[in-house]
Amino acid sequence: MQVRPLSGADAAQIAAWRYRGRYSTYDVDDPSILAPDHWAVTDAEELVGYCCVGAPARVPGAVEQPGTLDVGYGMAPDRMGGGTGARFVAAILEFARGRYEPRRFRLLILDWNVRSRSVAARLGFAVESVLRSDEGLFVAMVRSAEPRA
Repeated sequence: MQVRPLSGADAAQIAAWRYRGRYSTYDVDDPSILAPDHWAVTDAEELVGYCCVGAPARVPGAVEQPGTLDVGYGMAPDRMGGGTGARFVAAILEFARGRYEPRRFRLLILDWNVRSRSVAARLGFAVESVLRSDEGLFVAMVRSAEPRA
């Protein structure tokens, strides 16, 4: 998978995605919010998701931590549960490591999102804390940004 700049067409496509059930919280209704620090994730040129870093990846109440890069992502609804989550997130982390050179990564994942938490754990993330937000309870998961063996 590759990470590249997000185009206007990508943003419009992402805004048209609709998630089922509780995952509908990830619906993006306004493509203009997919602005700075948002990137497209493709697989063989097909848009499979997007990612963001820094402030756009932080939920209200999360505080920036020196040396820590907050990373957020969203996978296309038709790709979720298909077994490519670890490869998807690993590509995002590799891109972020090269571009931003952080000491560590932090993901803020809704506590009920077992899929995303499981992928994060497989990639070496560990729970650091829990944060209550207007959007729900978030699990902060962190790991070193050093390449994994």
